[in-house]
Parts: sequence; C-alpha cells; structure tokens
Amino acid sequence: MVASDTMNIAKRFTSIFAVAAVSASLGAAVPAASAGSVMADTTVTATRSFPKTTAAKRDFLAEHTSTDVESNADWGGIESLDVPQTESQAEKDRKAQEQAEAEARAQAQAAQAQAQTQAETQTASRSSERADISSVPTAPASATGQALADYALQFQGYPYVSGGNTPSGWDCSGFVQWVFAQFGVSLPHYSGAQMSVGTAVGSIAEAAPGDIIVNTQHAAIYIGNGMVINALNPAQGTQVTSLAVFSGGYAIRRVL
Repeated sequence: MVASDTMNIAKRFTSIFAVAAVSASLGAAVPAASAGSVMADTTVTATRSFPKTTAAKRDFLAEHTSTDVESNADWGGIESLDVPQTESQAEKDRKAQEQAEAEARAQAQAAQAQAQTQAETQTASRSSERADISSVPTAPASATGQALADYALQFQGYPYVSGGNTPSGWDCSGFVQWVFAQFGVSLPHYSGAQMSVGTAVGSIAEAAPGDIIVNTQHAAIYIGNGMVINALNPAQGTQVTSLAVFSGGYAIRRVL
C-alpha cells in the first residue's frame, strides 16, 4: 500500500515536470518565430483606432473660443492693459479732409458776415450823412467874426474827407471854405491860397474870433483864447484844439 502510493506521487511529479518543459520550449520558440517574421518582411505598419463620429458637434465653435478661468487667477495685470486703437491712413485722410472742409465753411461764413456788417455800416453811415446834411444849422444873419466862430463850433464831430468841402465830409481848408461861404464869403479850397485872403493880423494877441489861422499845410478858424476849430483827419474828424496843431509858423488873416 505504501509502495503503491509512492509510485503514484512519482508519476504526478513526472507529469508536472514534463508539462513545464514543454511550456518552456514553446515560449522560447515564439520570439524566434516573430523575429524571423520581421526580418522576412521589411514593411512595418502601425495603426490606431479612433472612436467613430457620425455627427458634428453643434458647440464646436464654442468649445474652441470659450475658456474657463478661475476668478482669482493672477495674469500679471495683462487683463487690464489699455491698448490704444490706431487709425488707418484712409481714416486719417478722411478726417483731415472733413476738418479742412469745415474750416473752409467757417471762413466763408465769417467773410460773409463781415461783408454784411460792412455793408450795413456803410448804409447807416450814408443815412447818417444824409440826415446830417438835411439838418445842417442855418447861418445867422449877422456877418461878424464872433457869429462865424459860434456857427463853426456847431460842426464838432463832423467827418473828415480829403478834398471834401461839405458837411458830409471836408478837409481843413474845405471846412474853412464852407463855413465862410454860409456868410457870403468865397474862399479858395487850399490852405496855401487862404494865406493871402483878407487882411493880415500881426500876432495871436491881436487875433479875434472868426479869424483864419493858416499855413501851407493846415487851416483853422480861431475861436479865442488860443483855441481853434478845425478838421483834422479821418480818425478825429472836426474838433476844437489848441494852436499846437500847427507845426512851424502860421499866418492870421481877417476876412470879417
């Protein structure tokens, strides 16, 4: 009984060893066969499998443009950069043209307004001159020097016009000529020529109101106390001044 069991155990161990030996020989043979196969066929291919897609995803664009960012992420301040917007050359040219057109319109409007103002001023001036002429004071009947001086004083502020000899505009000798004409005295229209009219007066101490103070450059009507009334220039018009308006010497002529 013992001998029989011993034999059975020996057979089992023999079978196990045989199986192990066969398995080892098969494992050694497989790599050799694979290596031989690779050497025999030089073409090597590789394949990958991907899941089959049968329909496009509707949110494909959103998946590529959206990003999830943590609220407390620190980007170093780049998220708050103020990037200036630049203009193309065409935009710059268009704006420059618009600005030039606007400036041209403004200049044209200003010129038109100025021309209109000047026209209105000239119209008002002509109307004023006509009114002044129509309301010129009437000379008194008494033809004396004092009466003439008093009459001449009523024309203070009247305009100066070179070559003129009426209340609408006169120069120095034209003023003297017109005032004396209202008293029936005809005088030449030139200061140099007026130096020889009437009779001479020796000095200013002997001068009387209504006398003519004159030299080759200026003429005036004496009103007394070293003062004269005369037409000066376009800016000042007809005014009362001192004898200082005469440069150099002057003559004193008495007509009335």
